[in-house]
Amino acid sequence: MDANDGLQQTPLNGAIGRSWWRAGVRIIADLRLAIVLLLVIAVASITGTVIEQGQGLEFYQANYPEDPALFGFLSWKVLLALGLNTVYRTWWYLGLLVLFGTSLAACTALRQWPALKAAQHWSYYRTPRQFEKLALSARLDLGEASSAIAPATPLLQAKGYRVFAEGSSLYARKGIVGRIGPIIVHAGMLIVLLGGIIGALTGFIAQEMIPSGQTFQVTNIIDGGPLAAGNVPRDWSVKVNRFWIEYLPDGNIDQFYSDLSVLDQAGQERDRQTIFVNQPLRYRGVTMYQTDWGIAAVKVRINNSPSIQLPMGKLNLPGAGRIWGTWVPTKPDLSEGVSLLARDLQGAVLIYDATGRPIATTRVGRSTPITLGDRTLTLAVDDLIGSTGLQIKADPSIPIVYLGFGLLMVGVVMSYFSHSQIWLLQEGRSLYVGGRTNRAQVAFEREMLEAIAQLQATVPIASSPTPTATET
Repeated sequence: MDANDGLQQTPLNGAIGRSWWRAGVRIIADLRLAIVLLLVIAVASITGTVIEQGQGLEFYQANYPEDPALFGFLSWKVLLALGLNTVYRTWWYLGLLVLFGTSLAACTALRQWPALKAAQHWSYYRTPRQFEKLALSARLDLGEASSAIAPATPLLQAKGYRVFAEGSSLYARKGIVGRIGPIIVHAGMLIVLLGGIIGALTGFIAQEMIPSGQTFQVTNIIDGGPLAAGNVPRDWSVKVNRFWIEYLPDGNIDQFYSDLSVLDQAGQERDRQTIFVNQPLRYRGVTMYQTDWGIAAVKVRINNSPSIQLPMGKLNLPGAGRIWGTWVPTKPDLSEGVSLLARDLQGAVLIYDATGRPIATTRVGRSTPITLGDRTLTLAVDDLIGSTGLQIKADPSIPIVYLGFGLLMVGVVMSYFSHSQIWLLQEGRSLYVGGRTNRAQVAFEREMLEAIAQLQATVPIASSPTPTATET
């Protein structure tokens, strides 16, 4: 073997490489592959909807035990190993989106774009045999008429066709927007996929429970993409000016509200809004939703002491519902005290002694005498301080996704337009008419028959249309 052998193999290797490349592109552009990928993505998305996302380890251990495992195999270990607790951020889910987007792009490049380019080009039919391949065609006997091409032009133009005529041949088309529609649909889907990937990589969800009057920055991130740190606000904070609840006459909650102020680094207010359920605050790409509430603290006085603020914690009492409690010392050495329990911010507070025995009920703004052993004290509840539960989200992909869905809707509407083509050829005393469309075949056939009838009324045609091809 000499040096020339290697040189002779290079073109062959390049041809084989190009052949493999074209075969791979054709496989990726296959509609069947796109449908399979779409179904897999749908199943994965359903899984991410059914299985709670972004919860702690204890949650999954409690709800997805190893014995008995859900469906016999889905335990918390399997769930975490597959990333089903954060489906939309897993490498395999993002990989499916990328592969599906690649398939759409390949299909657009190999199928839809050439179809559009072919629709933009037009040509005349010069021989009667060309009409035989059309789904709908006919031959008319012109009799004594000299020409039918010129009278046919305004008839077709009145029906919205763009007409091209040359000598004894005519070509007309309309609805080319129907060929553009599928490309717009694919572009919209690609933009939606791109937005989903960007959102998964850069978005975050946080939860905060903040008492009235306090200022906070977003710190409690419960779910976020690997590139989300840059979107967490660091140069501004939020102050909870006030939190309150409106109740119905029967004591149930009607609505809860948070008066929030956005502060810059100098403490200056940049925005202020009162939020409630389904009415969030939006500021610089971050959205804050009102989702929960609690009782953060209580202000009390014992006898003539100054008012002191004590934190209240949520108690996990089986069957008791939502209830908060705290312990109030009644002696300076903290050797004696009472417990206060509250269910809501309406003002009712229950007082228990050290043995857990209820000794009194009081309300905000009221002084109540209590007896502990041989001592009688006066306990006054000055205020119950509520805390607002906020869910905070940032998703830079939302404008991109909205743009994609907008293009999808426009593309779907455009796709409903039929791309119709009509050819005419006059050869001696015979007029050949044929056409085809990509949808609405029956409507197109009626339109053609109507055009022929109008042409017969304009041009003295000796006989009725003679079919030369049947619709297939």
